[in-house]
Amino acid sequence: MAVEHALARLRRMHVIRFFEEAAAEAWFAGKVRGSVHQSIGQEAVAVGICEGLRRDDWLASNHRGHGHAIAKGADPRAMMLELYGRRGGTCGGKGGSMHIADFSVGMLGANGVVGDGVTLALGAAHAAVIQGQDRIAAAMFGDGAMNRGPLLEALNWSAAIALPILLVCEDNHYSATTRTADVTAGPGPIARAEAFGLYAESVDGNDLDAVIEASTRVAARVRETRGPVFLHCRTYRWRGHFAPDKGAYRDPEEHARLMANDPIARYAAVLAAAGVEAGAIARVEEEARAEIAAHVADAEAAPWPEEREAFTDVQDLGAPDELARWVVA
Repeated sequence: MAVEHALARLRRMHVIRFFEEAAAEAWFAGKVRGSVHQSIGQEAVAVGICEGLRRDDWLASNHRGHGHAIAKGADPRAMMLELYGRRGGTCGGKGGSMHIADFSVGMLGANGVVGDGVTLALGAAHAAVIQGQDRIAAAMFGDGAMNRGPLLEALNWSAAIALPILLVCEDNHYSATTRTADVTAGPGPIARAEAFGLYAESVDGNDLDAVIEASTRVAARVRETRGPVFLHCRTYRWRGHFAPDKGAYRDPEEHARLMANDPIARYAAVLAAAGVEAGAIARVEEEARAEIAAHVADAEAAPWPEEREAFTDVQDLGAPDELARWVVA
């Protein structure tokens, strides 16, 4: 085991979890507008999938996308500024929680429409084919998206014209506030993907090493065959659908049992069993906690964007700069 590399993976999962906790705390304090959807409990999927991707590969996310962005290489500080709506945010403080994008690391963005991130990734994969590039696209979506039309259309199109895309179903048991199994017909996501002719497999999404192995292998398959692969990651989200949702619709005993299968604790135990010192394991957790605390402080102290910036980054149907000068004046 490459200890430094393994500790870096553990630290990344901690950064994602502390970021999610801080984002929710800021929402409850009224410092963050809009919705905040946490992915606590799902950190191994984000880190493991991105381990199998190159920096120039594309990744499209969903409404629960903070972890995906961090794992792909987006700057957590800029992301926190974005949540607070401040200058220096990933999208200039104008996108917020569900629209974080960073093309410099291949992050196409989060998406508030269930399943639509998949169609964006499909377009990126098609562009790679047209441009003769060997990069691939990956799409992250939940089990609830398996019942959405755009997802099924994407499965069909990816196979019909053989696009280099890795379709990752992050199965956390619930579609918003409904148990997915209660509203989904048939034997499950794998069978649906195979029905469209895709190669598909399932992995324990709370086992970081297993996700890394699967992601690395199937991403290589996508790159080599220039065709789609479907990867089903079994995990569980600890929090409700969004920050104020207390999850009262879940069975308390099942909830406690599934939370006990903590991907971060599991990976820390793997490192300990391999002989990594307890002090080193604890240190990366404290470093991650301190990092996010510093980002929160920076975000709270950062200036708001200038008024004219509300008119940038929009489709130019005339002269937005002129309009900005007129409105601000």
